Amino acid sequence: MRRLLFGVLTIAALLHAQSPVRVAIAGLNHGHVSGFLHNAAGRTSDLQVVALYDPDSTLLARYAKSSHVPDSALFTDLAKLLDTIKPDAVAIFSDTYSHAAIVETVAPHHIPVMMEKPLAVDMKQAHAIQAAAERYHFPVIVNYETTWYPSHGEIWNLIHEQKAAGDIRKMVAMDGHEGPKEIDVQPEFFAWLSDPVKNGAGALFDFGCYGANLMTWLMDNQRPLKVTAITQTDKPAIYPRVDDEATVLVEYPKAQGIIQASWNWPFSRKDFEVYGERGYAIATGGNHLRVRLPGEEAEQTRTPAARKPEERDSISYLVAVTRGQIKPSGLSSLENNMIVTEILTAARESARTGRTVTLH
Repeated sequence: MRRLLFGVLTIAALLHAQSPVRVAIAGLNHGHVSGFLHNAAGRTSDLQVVALYDPDSTLLARYAKSSHVPDSALFTDLAKLLDTIKPDAVAIFSDTYSHAAIVETVAPHHIPVMMEKPLAVDMKQAHAIQAAAERYHFPVIVNYETTWYPSHGEIWNLIHEQKAAGDIRKMVAMDGHEGPKEIDVQPEFFAWLSDPVKNGAGALFDFGCYGANLMTWLMDNQRPLKVTAITQTDKPAIYPRVDDEATVLVEYPKAQGIIQASWNWPFSRKDFEVYGERGYAIATGGNHLRVRLPGEEAEQTRTPAARKPEERDSISYLVAVTRGQIKPSGLSSLENNMIVTEILTAARESARTGRTVTLH
């Protein structure tokens, strides 16, 4: 009888593990939500969007129509959604300033939370998120598009697994596009991206976070010694309250990071260069990688290996975390993104004062 009961419980557990993860969307004013909903619609076997929350009923109505969510699953009160729907996880697509409040509301339910980058607008809010996660013991995931790039996974293998290039000496991240207005983001998205309170800054926070995230990852979550930044607004008619151009120098004991975040690139780009003692790797986008290592007479083009199934996109990762198959780590982890917030906050202060900020 005991053996039979164990078998029944095991089968039940397996069935539950393979049932779709029920996800609630918290916030709809981040433009990336449309892509998530579109991708989720094709992933019904492993993920199901069961509810939408936003304080703006107009946004709710718009996204409910496009994502086929019934009126009974639309909420302007997040606490009510959580009590009524009881989702398995929450995906946050709000302005960055709202992240902390949403996380604190979800925290007592002990379910995973995934938010769009960056983690927070300042260290006070980052610490609030960290405190909630530690108190209620739930996973926090910060989603970056660049986390899932095969090119970046290959750089990790070259630098850390194969140790092919020696210790890192310099990293350069170039991220951004022509500008939110110029690429015609949704009006509600543009409204907060160009708000220094809700975004934290302009291009500095919007795209500076990518480089800070990747550099922190490759440096094994080592906090930098100093941060120096300059920002400017080249298009004040469009962005009167925030920067649209930022350059950040991140100083480590034996390495430097240069972050170039811009809403002024002639084309969209997410490129990353890593230079070691004996070689280098240059990623241009997700699948293109150029490498030169010891013994090679010229630069070589490499085809990056595919990522693990749970590391190929944000939905796969969220599903794996929610099912308890993995824990957030590396680029997606809270530990990494606390340091990212520290770098961005120091950069904002450096740009404001014109001085280098030393991290204690």
